[in-house]
Amino acid sequence: MPQQDMHQHCILSYEKRYTFDVQAEQFPFACELSLAPLITFWQQSIPDGHPMQAAMQAQTDAVFDQAPVLLEPIADLAALEPHQDLIDILMTMAFPRASWEEIYAAALVPFQLQTFYTSPRFQQMFTGDDGRMQGRINVDGQTVDHVKMLHAYAYILQHFYDIPLEFDYPLIFTAIDPDTGLDRHFRIDFDARFVTVKTLGPVPSLSEADKQHLLGHLADPHELMALLPPERFAFEGFAIINAVDVTDQEVISSLKRDLIEKESIISNDRFYGLQQRLQTLFRKPDLFFELGALQGDQVLALNCSRQIEYSCIYADSEHHCINEFEGSVYSRACRAGEVLVVDDLTTYPHRTNIEDKLMDKGLRSFVVAPLHYQDSLIGVLSIGSPRPGDLHALNIMKLRDVLPLFAVSIHRSLEEFNTRLQAIIKEQCTAIHPSVEWRFRQAALHWTEQRFSKGVSEMEPIVFDHVYPLYGVSDIRSSSRQRNAGIQADLLEHLQLAQDILCLGHGHKPLPILDHMAHHIGKWKSHIASDFGAGDELSVIDFMRRDVEPLFETLGQFNSEIAGKIDAYRAAIDPQLGTIYRRRRDFEESVMYINEVLSSYLDIEQEKAQAMFPHYFEKHKSDGVEYGIYIGASMVENGQFDLLYLHNLRLWQLMVMCGIVRLGEQTRSQLKVPLELAHLILLQQTPLSVRFRLDEKRFDIDGAYNMRYEIIKKRIDKAMIKDRDERLTQPRKIAIVYSQPREAQEYWEYIDYLQALGYITGDVERLELEDLEGAQGLKALRITVALDDQVPEVAVSMDAIAEAMDAMPHGTVPVS
Repeated sequence: MPQQDMHQHCILSYEKRYTFDVQAEQFPFACELSLAPLITFWQQSIPDGHPMQAAMQAQTDAVFDQAPVLLEPIADLAALEPHQDLIDILMTMAFPRASWEEIYAAALVPFQLQTFYTSPRFQQMFTGDDGRMQGRINVDGQTVDHVKMLHAYAYILQHFYDIPLEFDYPLIFTAIDPDTGLDRHFRIDFDARFVTVKTLGPVPSLSEADKQHLLGHLADPHELMALLPPERFAFEGFAIINAVDVTDQEVISSLKRDLIEKESIISNDRFYGLQQRLQTLFRKPDLFFELGALQGDQVLALNCSRQIEYSCIYADSEHHCINEFEGSVYSRACRAGEVLVVDDLTTYPHRTNIEDKLMDKGLRSFVVAPLHYQDSLIGVLSIGSPRPGDLHALNIMKLRDVLPLFAVSIHRSLEEFNTRLQAIIKEQCTAIHPSVEWRFRQAALHWTEQRFSKGVSEMEPIVFDHVYPLYGVSDIRSSSRQRNAGIQADLLEHLQLAQDILCLGHGHKPLPILDHMAHHIGKWKSHIASDFGAGDELSVIDFMRRDVEPLFETLGQFNSEIAGKIDAYRAAIDPQLGTIYRRRRDFEESVMYINEVLSSYLDIEQEKAQAMFPHYFEKHKSDGVEYGIYIGASMVENGQFDLLYLHNLRLWQLMVMCGIVRLGEQTRSQLKVPLELAHLILLQQTPLSVRFRLDEKRFDIDGAYNMRYEIIKKRIDKAMIKDRDERLTQPRKIAIVYSQPREAQEYWEYIDYLQALGYITGDVERLELEDLEGAQGLKALRITVALDDQVPEVAVSMDAIAEAMDAMPHGTVPVS
C-alpha cells in the first residue's frame, strides 16, 4: 500500500467526536523545555552583511551574558520569571507583535499542555494559575494520546529516516468564556518549528520491511513503540499553539446534529441544550428561546419554563388560540414571511397585549422568525434579551442555515403527534368520515391533554345536535328467495350427479346397497324440491361426504364410464363448500356487481355533494345499497349553516335516486341473474341528535324521542299499502315516505321540477301505509322514473340543482 494511502487511512480512522478533559494525558517520550531552537533561529534568520545582523547579534549576546540559563534545558518554569524582558524580545520572532493583544496564542512545553508564554487573551480564556490549559477537547483521551504519539513519530521518521508523514488532526478546544460563563469553541493549530528531537544513544535502524510494517500499523501504538522505543528519543524546545475562534461554526453544526434527533424539541434536556447553544451562538447567557408550533387554530408553545415530560408536543406545550396573537410581532412576522427584529419592545409602535406580556418577562430586545415547511407556515422561533439592542439583523443572520431544521423538527413532532392522535381515533372510533373528522380530532386532543394532566380515562361524548337526517335505500327485491332458489338448484344438481353414479354402478353390478343409497338420495331430492329449509344444505353436504362419496373409490373400479362420471362429479363440486356452487354464485356475483355499480355511482355523486356543503355520509352494501346523511351546523367546524344547503341536499338526493333507478335498469341486462331493485327515500323534517357510540364504534340516534326514526328505517322496506295487497316499493319507482303532510310539501316542488326536466314520468301516487310496529300513520308519494332514451344522463349536474333552487319560491317550503 502506498505511504500516502496508508496515511489517509490512519487519519480517517480517528474521525470521531468526543469531549475529553485536557488535564488527563499520557506521553511516553521525554520532553524538555528549551529556548535554544529559538535562539538558533535568531542567529540564522539574518544573512551575513545585512544591516540588521549587528543588532540581532547584540540581542543574542545579551541573552548569553545576562541569562545563560535560557540556553539550557529548563526544568523549572520559575527560572524564566527573572528574564521576562529577554523572553519578550526573543518571542518577537515567534509571535506577531502587531496583533499580540488580539490573538489567542501561547508557547508550550513540547507535547504537553503546560504553557510558559501566552497572549493576554489566551491566558484569560485557557490557562489556570499554574499555566496549564483548562477546558474540554473534542476527542477521547485515548485518541489524544494516539494523536500526540503520531505527531512525535512523524517528526522522528522525517528527521532520522527521511520518511515524510504529514499528519494533521482537527482538534476543537472548548473553554468557558470568563465574561459570559458560556462555552467558546476554538480550532487548535500547532506549530512545531521550535521543537527538535534527539536520540538517547544510537539511532535505531529500520530495514525496508520494518518501514513498510511501521507505515501499515500507524494505528497500533504497540507496534510503533516496538520498532522505535520511546526511551531512545527525547524532544526539546517549545511548541506554539494558535487558537482560532470557531464558536459560530461549531454551534451551528451542533444545532444541526441536535435538530436531526427524534425528540430534539420534546425532551427537557434536549430543549434546554438548544437554548444553551443559542445562548452560546449569540454570546448572551440570559437569552430567552421559545418555539411555537401551529396546530389548526392553536399555537403550541415550547420553552424552558415549562416541564417537558411526556415526549409529546401537544401534552408538553402551552396552548394558545391563534387569534390571541393578532396584530402582534408574531402575526406581523408570519404575514411578512420574514424575520422581524424589535430593537426595544418599550418603544415598539404597534404594541399589543402580547408585547406587554413579553416585557413582563423582562424582555426588551426581541426577534421572531417564521418557520416554513414545504412552503407552508408551520411555526415560529422567537428569541429575546433583557437588554435593548442586544439582538439585531447582523447576528440574526447566524440562524439562517438552521431555521429550516427547526421547521423540520416541528413538522416531525407534529407528525408523530398526529400519528398518535390517529391511533387514538382508530382505537376509540375506527374509521371516521372526513366531514366530521375535525370533531373526533378535537375530542382526541382534549382527551390527550386531560389524560396527561388530570388522568381522564375516557374520551368525551361526541354528539351532533340539531342535525337533519336523509335516508335512502335501493334494495334487491326478493333477494332471500332468489338466494335460496340458487342454493336449492345447486343441491338438486349435486344430488342428481351422485344418484346417476349409483344407478350406473347398480346397473353394472346389482348390489342392493347401491339401490338403497340411490333411493335415499331420491328422498333428499324430493325434500329439497318441495320443502327446502334452513339447515338442509349442511345436512345434504354431510350426508354426501359421510355416506355417498366414500363409495366412489370402489365404484370407479367397475368400468371407465363410471370412473368418468365420478371425475365429472368431483370437478363440479366446490372444494371449499363441499357442494356445487353455480346458481348461487351467479346470484351472488350479480348482487356484488350491481352493488358495486350503484355504490360507485353514489361515491361519485357524493363527492360533488360534499363540494356543495360538507355533511356526514355513510353507506352500507348487502342485498342492495342503503345510505344515511346528516347535515347541520354542529357538523361543520365553523358552525355556519343555512337551510338552503338542506334543501339543496334533498333535491340532490332525489335526483341521484332517479339516476340509481335508471342505472339499475341499464345494468340488469349485464347480470347473470336479472335482479330487480326497489327504491325508497325516508323524510324527516324535524332535526335530531346523533351520538357516536364508542363501545359499538358507530353513529346512532340520540334520545328516546328520536328513536322512531330509527325504527322506521329498519322496517319500512317491508311496508304494505293500506287496504291493498301490494308492497310499497316497486321496480322502476321511488317511494318517498313521510309522516306529516307538511313534510311532503317541499318534495312536491322537487317532483314538479324533475317532471319538467324529464326525470320522472306519469302520475304521482299518494299512498297511505299499513301500520308498522312502533310506527303508525305513515304516508308515501310514489313516482315513476323515466327510462327512455330521451331523458337526461344519470349523472347529477350541480348547475341543474342550483337552477332548481333558484326557481323555487323562497319562504314557501316548511323546514321544521
